[in-house]
Amino acid sequence: MSRLRSVPADPVDRTHLPVDPWRLVESRPGGDQALKETLFATANGYLGMRGTPVEGRDAHAHGTFLNGFHETWDIHHAESAFGFARTGQTMVSVPDSTVMKLYVDDEPLLLNTADLLEYERWIDFREGVLRRDLVWRTPAGKRVRVRTSRMVSFTQRHLALMTLEVEMLDGSAPIAISSQIINREDTADDFGQGVSGALTDKDDPRQTTAFTHRVLEPQEDTHSERRMLLGYRTVSSRMSLAVGADHDIDADVEVDRFLETTPDRGRMVARAHLGSGQRITVRKAISYHSSRTVPHRELFDRCRRTLDRIREEGFDAQFADQRRYLEDFWLRSDVELPGQPAEQQATRWCLFQLAQASARSDQWGIPAKGLTGSGYEGHYFWDTEVYVVPFLTFTSPAWARNALRFRTHLLPKARERARELNQRGALFPWRTINGEEASAYYAAGTAQYHIDADIAFAFAQYVDVTGDTDFQHRDGVRVLVETARMFADLGFWRVTAQGDAIFHIHGVTGPDEYTAVVNNNMFTNVMARHTLRRAARAVRELREADTSAYEALAVELELDEKELDQWDACADGMFIAKDDALGIHLQEDAFLEREVWDLSSTPDEAFPLLLHYHPLVIYRFQVLKQADVVLALFLRGSEFTAEEKRADFEYYDPITTGDSSLSAVVQSIIAAEVGHQKAALDYFRAGLFVDLGNLHHNTGDGVHIASAGGVWNALVHGFGGMRQEDGALAFDPRLPEGWEGLDFPLTLRGSRFRVRLRPEEISFTLETGEEVEVTVRGESVRVTADGATVPLADQGPVLDDAVLATPVGVGDRRADGTIVTSAVPADPEDPWEYPVHTDPDDIIEEA
Repeated sequence: MSRLRSVPADPVDRTHLPVDPWRLVESRPGGDQALKETLFATANGYLGMRGTPVEGRDAHAHGTFLNGFHETWDIHHAESAFGFARTGQTMVSVPDSTVMKLYVDDEPLLLNTADLLEYERWIDFREGVLRRDLVWRTPAGKRVRVRTSRMVSFTQRHLALMTLEVEMLDGSAPIAISSQIINREDTADDFGQGVSGALTDKDDPRQTTAFTHRVLEPQEDTHSERRMLLGYRTVSSRMSLAVGADHDIDADVEVDRFLETTPDRGRMVARAHLGSGQRITVRKAISYHSSRTVPHRELFDRCRRTLDRIREEGFDAQFADQRRYLEDFWLRSDVELPGQPAEQQATRWCLFQLAQASARSDQWGIPAKGLTGSGYEGHYFWDTEVYVVPFLTFTSPAWARNALRFRTHLLPKARERARELNQRGALFPWRTINGEEASAYYAAGTAQYHIDADIAFAFAQYVDVTGDTDFQHRDGVRVLVETARMFADLGFWRVTAQGDAIFHIHGVTGPDEYTAVVNNNMFTNVMARHTLRRAARAVRELREADTSAYEALAVELELDEKELDQWDACADGMFIAKDDALGIHLQEDAFLEREVWDLSSTPDEAFPLLLHYHPLVIYRFQVLKQADVVLALFLRGSEFTAEEKRADFEYYDPITTGDSSLSAVVQSIIAAEVGHQKAALDYFRAGLFVDLGNLHHNTGDGVHIASAGGVWNALVHGFGGMRQEDGALAFDPRLPEGWEGLDFPLTLRGSRFRVRLRPEEISFTLETGEEVEVTVRGESVRVTADGATVPLADQGPVLDDAVLATPVGVGDRRADGTIVTSAVPADPEDPWEYPVHTDPDDIIEEA
């Protein structure tokens, strides 16, 4: 049985993080600092701030990030070769403006040592504001109430607001508040806390690279009575940055104020003497602007305009705008799980993270960790198109369009990369920020040519669901054409003994990075086939809809009508390997020639395998990092029979480690469809709590945004049983046993309707827009404002999960007569610790 299925029903530490349907609440300080800083991060898609304490310490890793703001560095290969990635890109932690230190009687408030009589920190997903309320008994025995708030604005993406309110509950004391902006990337604060050098010698490829040189070159610092501004430029990427802060103070007593700036710091100090019952409140408005081309002085002006606007409108107006923005988001996006309080909280937390990662990315990409941490260097992967964009397409189409337009902006660089790899068309980078390939290990990076198909899939699905043909005709068709060209050129034809021409694609890596540089990866071939067909269709649709636009496109791309026929031929002739004896699709041509990794005998401390075994060791076995064939069954489900899906799932599931956070949600969807209902629920929880439960032990590096998107997919596609093909929606529900129901909204071609699933029925109610048609298990349903209900005889087949406990085929004979064996590679520290067969008689006897 997969390790992921052994996750407790609720793995969250509820002594620290109690269940609340609309909030994430911290009932007391302490615990895993890195985890809490990620879980309580605030972001809007452009600007993100980790949930570090307002006092600035103690913290695991400070981090304030701007989407796309990065530094570049030379990748030094020990043995280089033509076409290897040459320039690394790493998201930079921009100057930290979250710090507002408090001193009472000259004693600092520090959570790790303070005598706290009351404490609560929370973020309400309907409000989008991180708040904290505590009562501190100072060393002198005085009680002080301290309330703070932090908001990254959705409505004004360059803006963050913070407040600090101090009230003396008894006694009197001098109060000092030091509000700061600190360039932690290149300097340390007063207590030696910064970010530089933290990971200069990393062993985990999921973490980020720290710089050994100065990153942010100071350009100018300036201040006035209420405002401070700092400007920078990155050393290598030459991007510019400006940060500005305004302070407004309300107090029951007279306040002295001091403000200064230096190249790497800005500081405002407010001092007062509070008596019992008296208060002081500091409001801090911060603006960040960045650019690839504009000098810092222009960015200073932009910061000034943002801050001037807040002076005029006030904080209360911004908080109200934030609530209205999120109210609209939840109308479009909320998934309700009646009777499941822990799952409800975690689901809403995941959906909120998707908003924080994508709402205001505004034609930048969506990093794998959003803007909650530095993991994966802040790079954009295929995660966006396969796991996040589907959620956006069905709930927030404008956000989806922005995410896809980012890829169109990268098309010129993708064309350059294709030429570098001797291909026609365009090859999008496996991981990037600026459009250049930044994956140094090509076998698990550049070789994943399927990224082109993933992007094409998202473009096609967006148009099908939204009906936005204008976007396709102006932007999407170019991406589809160039990705189809790449696949048609990448593959080649072979003629069989029977005279049939078969199209093959060799030397690629699929989603499963534990099986690299192989021939005819099933996922790649299936998705490439879809890309080829959709590209030909898109061009023909443009020709019918707008002849002049089609002719202009043909000239621009040197497109010949015969090319469309070639794409169709490649798609029709695509080789999809299948083993008739097992009745399964082969993940790649030689997959069954490998022996099986005995996952059940592998100790827990050896996972994830990528951190404990050389890639060559892993590549020799049948073992998966994540769903590969199973993902193809989901994304292109209409191309496979129910029997094929079940056989494939039951074969690949027992040999999938789940070392990738992308896997559990996909396994949940297909498990639900084929009838492994308990496994579906187990996998769903493994994906749902991947961050709140820190199941992969690296949430401190940032939220797993793709997994959060996968949670929505697992609920809607898995348990809701929804599938989409060419814009037509079909439902075949799989509500888990014991669940009361599942409710969620969907937006289809401008119409929003709500789906209400119960064990005995499914109903649909139109909320906005024109009426739409859906099908439920083959029955057509008209969705109107009056609603429509379809009775359900059951929630699909229910299969025995016992077949998933052990790999299929171990001990059986292959077609060539050899016996499939299972083993664990020897531990280098103790090579005799694990049983490894060396006697052929033992193998024959077991078989």
